[in-house]
Amino acid sequence: MQADASGIVLFAHGSRDERWRAPIEAVARRVAALDPSARVACAYLELVAPDLGTATAALVAGGATAIRVVPLFLGMGKHLREDLPGLLNELRAVHPGVVFSLARAVGEEPEVIDLLARVALKS
Repeated sequence: MQADASGIVLFAHGSRDERWRAPIEAVARRVAALDPSARVACAYLELVAPDLGTATAALVAGGATAIRVVPLFLGMGKHLREDLPGLLNELRAVHPGVVFSLARAVGEEPEVIDLLARVALKS
């Protein structure tokens, strides 16, 4: 994303174990390294802050008028089918001037499937 008032939320499940956040935050740092103008935030469904509303509010406060939510999930389970659409509807009501879009689960992207297969084949 460029400095065009767009933001990215990397949305993950969450865990009580603080170490679990490290790879999610590493993805955010990598996004920023690939595009220093990108507005990127991490958000978690449960057990750890910030939640989706808080992360979105921070991006909006920073000037984002379009936000793409990228679910860092391997597949389309209950959380993505049921929980996330409801959360997005709430965000649209709270931020009516912001355009929200939802990417598919990263685990369904061909590049990620290929990468996971390559990792599995490593000796």
